[in-house]
Amino acid sequence: MTLHLDHVVLRAGTRTLIEGLTQSIESGEMWCIAGPNGAGKTTLINVLAGLAKPASGSVSLDGRALASWRAADFARARALMPQATHDAFSATVLDTVLLNRFPYLTGWGWENEDDRSAARSALDMLGLASFALRDVLTLSGGERQRVALAATLCQNAPLVLLDEPLAHLDLHHQIDCLHALRDAASAQKRTIVFSCHDLNLARSFATHALLLDGKGCAHAGLVADVLTPERASAAFGYPLALIRDGGHEALVPSIHRL
Repeated sequence: MTLHLDHVVLRAGTRTLIEGLTQSIESGEMWCIAGPNGAGKTTLINVLAGLAKPASGSVSLDGRALASWRAADFARARALMPQATHDAFSATVLDTVLLNRFPYLTGWGWENEDDRSAARSALDMLGLASFALRDVLTLSGGERQRVALAATLCQNAPLVLLDEPLAHLDLHHQIDCLHALRDAASAQKRTIVFSCHDLNLARSFATHALLLDGKGCAHAGLVADVLTPERASAAFGYPLALIRDGGHEALVPSIHRL
């Protein structure tokens, strides 16, 4: 499923966050949106999700403007994991994940075995099978974050948008989640777009990157071509260097400010 941005302009008040971005994001690709705080990562994800409109330009999914999609069809085509999740009521982890199967419910609106199987599979993918009967109100922030990701993947949408999915997670759970997303992109040919502050994890797992500087500039392309020391240093306003150890690379801060 192709997500296409056509001369998209994003603004926050009098600030221009993105000036005229045109880019196609294809099935099987895993895109990281990176940039400093306030650069427009969440704003862009909300626009891609159809929750907000760009200042100008347009976004389409499979050649159809987002606004032209029927709500039910769009819910089956696009899954969104927002940056913050709030649980107002007690519920089991399994029931919480099952909420994302709502676009597929018919008749009286009861989940069937296919829905329950999809939920259990998503929990298992993220190492949460033993959490199925836990109350979400008893979970830590990191555990709840993984449940939110499981719910998003359980929706089985071909387009998956995630705003800071690695927040609150320790390193090995961050890597587990990125493996799950990469599998969804490569094996299931889903289109994955996520925002992330860790440039090195993005370089290791994403196929493509979109780097925002919050001043209108946006670099898009293959991750190794976009998350370079020069471009990342300019975007974040702090000098970064690329170090190599065998086949491994990492962007690290330089001791000298720009």
